[in-house]
Amino acid sequence: MPTTQSGTTRKTTGTTVRRSKNDAIKLLMADHAKVKKMFKEFQKLSKKNDEAGKEELAGQICKELTIHAQLEEEIFYPAAREEIDDDDLMNEALVEHTAAKDLISQIQSMDVSDPMYDATVNVLGEYVNHHVEEEEKEIFPKVQKAKMDLEEIGSEIAERKEALTEE
Repeated sequence: MPTTQSGTTRKTTGTTVRRSKNDAIKLLMADHAKVKKMFKEFQKLSKKNDEAGKEELAGQICKELTIHAQLEEEIFYPAAREEIDDDDLMNEALVEHTAAKDLISQIQSMDVSDPMYDATVNVLGEYVNHHVEEEEKEIFPKVQKAKMDLEEIGSEIAERKEALTEE
């Protein structure tokens, strides 16, 4: 039976294959879920006053967010901006990234014993949750409607993420 392609599904000998793991939106949403979980874990560690655990986890959060923002800014946002024709939405996303990066910088320069440490990490979490909600409810649906090649963009994201993670 010949292979036919239609949008995001492919039929091969009667089997339907859904979007691959390199779908750009799936990759970005997986990052979102991972970081949300990390922020919840940070709050638990904060209640236990586990300074070593908080410091380690905050470092991981900052690294994940820094890489994620870079991937979006270098690859996903330029492609989305070309296709969805909503500069205000895309500009707002970039401003939110700038605010998050500022908080990340503050966290990285703070000592975990600083009375403002937990508050700064928690505010970063609130910013990220707001940003994620806008991406998932506004940007991603517009991107899907524009029928961008999410596989190709996802492959670029996966490859770049691997390189950034190794650095």
